[in-house]
Amino acid sequence: MTVVTNYEEAVAFIHGRTKFKKIPTLKRMEKFMAALGNPQNKIKAIHIAGTNGKGSTLTFLRGLLEESGYQVGTFTSPFLTRFNERISVNGVPIADDEILRLVQKLMPVIAHLDATLPEGGPTEFEIVTAMMFTYFAEGHADLVLVEVGIGGLLDSTNVVVPEVAVITNIGFDHMKLLGNTLGEIAAQKAGIIKKNIPTVIGKLAAEPLAVIEAQAAAQQSPVFRFGEEYQVSGRHYHDLWSQEFNFTAPKFRAKQLKIKMLGDYQINNAATALAAYLVFMQQAQLPVSEKTVKTGLAKAFWAGRFERVNAHPLVVLDGAHNEPAIQEITNLLRAHFKTVDVYVILAILADKQYHQMVQTIGKLPNVHIIATTFTGPGTRQVANLTELVTNVKTAHPIETQENWQLAIAKATQEMSSEDMLLITGSLYFISDVRKLFVE
Repeated sequence: MTVVTNYEEAVAFIHGRTKFKKIPTLKRMEKFMAALGNPQNKIKAIHIAGTNGKGSTLTFLRGLLEESGYQVGTFTSPFLTRFNERISVNGVPIADDEILRLVQKLMPVIAHLDATLPEGGPTEFEIVTAMMFTYFAEGHADLVLVEVGIGGLLDSTNVVVPEVAVITNIGFDHMKLLGNTLGEIAAQKAGIIKKNIPTVIGKLAAEPLAVIEAQAAAQQSPVFRFGEEYQVSGRHYHDLWSQEFNFTAPKFRAKQLKIKMLGDYQINNAATALAAYLVFMQQAQLPVSEKTVKTGLAKAFWAGRFERVNAHPLVVLDGAHNEPAIQEITNLLRAHFKTVDVYVILAILADKQYHQMVQTIGKLPNVHIIATTFTGPGTRQVANLTELVTNVKTAHPIETQENWQLAIAKATQEMSSEDMLLITGSLYFISDVRKLFVE
């Protein structure tokens, strides 16, 4: 068996595991959990799925729960700066020595599964998920917000039975794994719905909503839908870097709720988080105050999501890593930044709908795109720059620069002091770039 004696070796061991499982079931994860004493059954959790908005919804929910006095554990992916971010308590990442301890604790079980399972032992994500469940079963948090990795039905996190299930939205991403229609993708996300456990649903189109409602009905899960059981009105920008909205639910109403994260979609995420918070608090028979809600939402911040990292010139980072996310950023630029020229440095993984993504944001008349590359995770390739220039039509010709640091230098030379530099695309790319701006 491999011997791991320090943090670096522990993280290398995790990253060295296979990425994708060969079996489309949860059976291996269930065996893994059983061998560890089923730690997932020893925690209180809220389970969050969705194409986009999982991290932002989780962050708003964390703010609300922390403001209510909870120690809130979170499980998120991918990380932006350090691996430890994936397992955090009240926003503080797990310590290096705890990562080492958990890996050492799990390794004998992993070795046994490697030796005995015909399909092979646990994947990287299954191991990180098992570490998270093991850690929080030790009592480090009152409640854990668990973000789904991919899909829902067959995701490693789906061994947990939560207090509330949340599905933020449904869009096209990971089609090879989840299906080619919104209905097929919704069926995978709906896999987190559990018998008699309430489900909070974000803003969805009719087709995926029908799929999720049908699954909820089959599981006798009470549903709380955006635009039905909870509603948003009065959306407006408070100033350039915050916005407000009104929220209405049967037993709670609040006006002028302020959030620091920009875009219509972030109001949707905040409202979905608030609905999940209200459902959880009602189940726990705990009171809710408007002051707590206002403070909890206002303090929420999620790094790498339209994050302003420099004021002069204005530099913004956003991990818009798929077509639905790029569409939302395009809407935000059109509504809120149409009077400035926006220089977009873009790096996208080749397995995304990158033609469509570049075309979507590039059609804006004030957007100037510089396409670049970065070292993708593992063996994943980055979109081919020459092909982008040849095949994608945009309002202004696409410029290219293989080296992303040189792409930033190129953009800053072309910009005026009034313009915005938006660096976007893969979250792995944003992780690399963010180190330049944030210590």
